[in-house]
Amino acid sequence: MTRRATLAGISAGLLLLGCSVGARPESEPRSEPESTVAVASADAAATGLLRAGTAFVNQTSFRSDADLASQITSLSHTDNVNKRLNATVSMPGGVLEIRMIDDDVYMKTGALLRGVGDGWMLLDPTRVPPNFALSFAPGRNDSGGSGRLIDAIVAARVDGPRITGTIDATRVVPGNGISFRPGPGGVFPDSARRHAFRATLDAEGRLVSFLMPEASGLPNASLRYSDFGATVTVVRPPGAVAAPDARYPQLGLGGGE
Repeated sequence: MTRRATLAGISAGLLLLGCSVGARPESEPRSEPESTVAVASADAAATGLLRAGTAFVNQTSFRSDADLASQITSLSHTDNVNKRLNATVSMPGGVLEIRMIDDDVYMKTGALLRGVGDGWMLLDPTRVPPNFALSFAPGRNDSGGSGRLIDAIVAARVDGPRITGTIDATRVVPGNGISFRPGPGGVFPDSARRHAFRATLDAEGRLVSFLMPEASGLPNASLRYSDFGATVTVVRPPGAVAAPDARYPQLGLGGGE
């Protein structure tokens, strides 16, 4: 697989980095293998902490920063309680800006696309593809997309404030945040199914970083959360026009390419 990944939509992506869980050099003596029950318990405890660590998404404002192969970066300020969001995605060929106020979603592509202007547009939420859906509803309002990554974890362990393990990149469903797609032939390498990650929690148990190193044909990727509780101010862009029909097929995974 070539190093292809997309920041679909807002893409305040998150991913992981880290070491294989429980790996030992061949020269070290081996202990008896852990029971299946013990391993499952460790995995459940670790993923439980990660899920609890994202509870802030519905409770307070936050900033999310993502970096994908140092080629695509995103910065989002999100306040789901007061229904406000500012997001900027920088990628080769242009900058995408998104503003959300209550139920209104504004977008500016920063580049002239076929059949679409380069000014501010107001989207019709009912016409947005599911994998790009922008909403303040619980479960769909994390501009970092951490839930999709956590759902794809296959093994994890806790080491203080750090959680390490492996993720199946082929199970990361498309959505806002970092999404992977296979290369030519539509096939992922087997190694992509056990990709290392490292996540970090702060002193209050909040997820503050989720990292994945370059490996298995996938690029290095990172997501960080910060600025909890900071005021998020969003201004309705003047002169915004209704998005043309041509814009909607360009949204979502691979949109606009």
